[in-house]
Amino acid sequence: MKALRLAISLLALILMGENTMSDTAAHETTLAEISEVIHSCLEWPFPEKNPERLLATIAKDSSFFIFHPDSKSTIEGYEAFRRLTEDFFMKPEMKPLGTEIMDLRIHLSRGGECAWWTALLNDWGEYEGRSYSWKNSRWTGVLEKREGTWVIVQMHFSLPSDAKNEDEVDDGEGRQ
Repeated sequence: MKALRLAISLLALILMGENTMSDTAAHETTLAEISEVIHSCLEWPFPEKNPERLLATIAKDSSFFIFHPDSKSTIEGYEAFRRLTEDFFMKPEMKPLGTEIMDLRIHLSRGGECAWWTALLNDWGEYEGRSYSWKNSRWTGVLEKREGTWVIVQMHFSLPSDAKNEDEVDDGEGRQ
């Protein structure tokens, strides 16, 4: 009887270990999927502009929302973002030259249907021949898993107000 209990206990431990390992693998796979969405959201112009790649990352309804560093550029809803993409980002005068996502931290909800991230961002390019850049911009956001696909429902960008020297902060309009 003692041997049977020991065998059952060992079997239970082995099975629990397999579940833990598969849970860990599933968690890592989910984080990789989320990371790909986050990166696609900003890296869509490289090597050439691909608006479909960008728009595939966004919730396609009125719940989508972005706060930008300035008060006049708030985006509410997918349609407003789609129009901005077509009317501004896709202009030939808009030339994204690079983006760098640093210190990306992704957190997954216990239920596995919601995630949020924080990161630092450098983003630079030219618009109508003038250079622009965001240096050390703080970037946060929230994603939901909808119909099996991770989409961004909210983002927030802010620029540090306590930068040590002028060239650390650019307002995105080419002004410091």
